[in-house]
Amino acid sequence: MEGIRRGGDLRIGTEFLHNEHIDVTSSSAERVREVAEFGITYLVEGRWVAGIMSLRQPVELPTGFGRPPSMSFFLYNQDGRQAIGRPHLDGIPGPNAPGPSPPSPPPDMPKYHTHDSWDDQTNAPSSNFTYDFDTFKYYVSSGWEEVLCHDADGRPTSGSVDTLIAAFSDGRAVKVGITDLCSDLAPARSAVEHEVFVEAGSCYCYLEQKLFIAGSHPVVRIQAGIPMHYESRNWDFGWLVLRTDGVVVYRRCDPYTLDFEDVQMQRAIRWFVR
Repeated sequence: MEGIRRGGDLRIGTEFLHNEHIDVTSSSAERVREVAEFGITYLVEGRWVAGIMSLRQPVELPTGFGRPPSMSFFLYNQDGRQAIGRPHLDGIPGPNAPGPSPPSPPPDMPKYHTHDSWDDQTNAPSSNFTYDFDTFKYYVSSGWEEVLCHDADGRPTSGSVDTLIAAFSDGRAVKVGITDLCSDLAPARSAVEHEVFVEAGSCYCYLEQKLFIAGSHPVVRIQAGIPMHYESRNWDFGWLVLRTDGVVVYRRCDPYTLDFEDVQMQRAIRWFVR
């Protein structure tokens, strides 16, 4: 938890048997090891960590990709509870409206325990589950240095913009921790405090104004809670443009329609470099 609070990157390692987890009709009981990147991390109420795979398409081991083309936004909580949101990318709308769906664990997979399912036969099905992996390990990197923290109006509370600009100018990577990025996804008065961490790609600086701007890697937003979980309309995905005056512009993709809109907000941000 402290590593995530300090901006650390999260990877999770698992092991499983091919014919228990990949293809239950196969005669191969070969052990498979996976170590996966969770490019989005959440710190909820300062005491709960969850990570989301933000770049993964479904993989059909060992041959290639699964079907349909989609994103596999796997969510893993610190206690091992898992979930997935899967927005389809093939442009074929599903016939159903969002809502609860009957839990449907994959057949002949006794280690797969479905807790609940949502939005089957829509463009964005999701479910919450636990798979009993033979091995389950968390890896959190160190090396990120917090150089600036400012409030939602861009007023520094620690560090300095000059330090961030100097590090960026030396080619160092940039990462952000955004306070309460997902608060609008919660029902009125039920949002909980949280921080979302994501690395930046391209960064820019207006040198006279000392205004620093970063474009994020893809981000997956989910209503913050303990544990984190998917349900109907409590999540979306997109990209962020973040500025050191507290302005955040979110290019939001509706997972059910794949329609885009730009949403502007003011947020407190912590800036890290490596």
